[in-house]
Amino acid sequence: MNTRRNFLKKTGLAAGLAAAPSFGFNIIKKVRPEEEILGHGDYKYRLVRDWAKMDRMRFPLLNCHEMIMDSQGRLIMLGDHPRNNIIIFDKSGRMLDYWGTAYPGGHGLTLSKENDEDFLFLTDSGWYKDKRGQWVSHNGRVSKTTTDGRVVFDIGHPQTMGIYKPGEYFRPTEVAVAPNGDIYVADGYGADYIIQYDAHGRYIRHWGGHDNDNTNYNLSNAHGVAIDLRDPKNPMVVCTSRNENAFKFFTLDGKFISMLTLPNMYVCRPVFDGPNLYAGVCWSKPKGGIFDWQAHTGFVTVLDGDRVVSNPGGTAPEYIKGELQPSYQLAHKPFNHGHDVCVDEDKNLYVCQWNADQTPPIKLERI
Repeated sequence: MNTRRNFLKKTGLAAGLAAAPSFGFNIIKKVRPEEEILGHGDYKYRLVRDWAKMDRMRFPLLNCHEMIMDSQGRLIMLGDHPRNNIIIFDKSGRMLDYWGTAYPGGHGLTLSKENDEDFLFLTDSGWYKDKRGQWVSHNGRVSKTTTDGRVVFDIGHPQTMGIYKPGEYFRPTEVAVAPNGDIYVADGYGADYIIQYDAHGRYIRHWGGHDNDNTNYNLSNAHGVAIDLRDPKNPMVVCTSRNENAFKFFTLDGKFISMLTLPNMYVCRPVFDGPNLYAGVCWSKPKGGIFDWQAHTGFVTVLDGDRVVSNPGGTAPEYIKGELQPSYQLAHKPFNHGHDVCVDEDKNLYVCQWNADQTPPIKLERI
């Protein structure tokens, strides 16, 4: 267990720290109120809804899609409001900076560390809300930027490289970066391919999609992609197949290894931290009900290795004869749609939500 987190827990500072000052545009509570406890086993969390201190009139939100922590300990969030795509917080929830209006469909955010410098990979999914409040589709893009928004290069429509046919949509949802710099793009709202490029954005290969002879290679809503380095000798590309309630594991050159099924969890991208895999669960079917993508049915899941050990906001994980049983959102719906999870060095979680009444990220404080 993290030493600093244990110290805060033992001294009581974790629950009683005063909120850091904001820019002065709202009144900040000096002591955070006690919140409910979510999760199971050794992975329990205090729910802190008022973590983010920001003026949403000046800095409006639509959907909070993803968040990463950079080498300075700043929490960088990508959303899809046309007035501010990137919002940067410190860990107290104080807003530090914002930038970006070129990604109206801002969806995926990945940190790439190169030597002593941090870079971001931003994906625009190709879906955005226009000024009339209507969802509009266009073709997406992937950009590599500095953390202050300077564009290094773009990866555009694969049609320009002969991968896609004219008229096929490219709607990327996520990027992963391998230790050698190779870039893996998940076209989760388009053709469901994983497209591999080198560190300079030059095409190498792609796999996934639909109707493969070997169905293990099929992906259905390839919403997320990440690199699993838990075994340094055997790094893997992990792809979300959200409609299958599953993660699929591949070698770095796209050979299928295994599939991990999480019954009734429509998971987003996998997030790795030590031995753990975390994921936002955007949807779950209610018991006896049907799938409804607009209904608020999400939560968060935590795995130790390949075993689910906690479902903050959901029912306790249950295994019968080694098989994971379906998990469900708690009846009082502490989350709307869990879209992403960011983990800090004290193992606190920051949850970005989609379709959550334009609310900022929520903190889950590890206890």
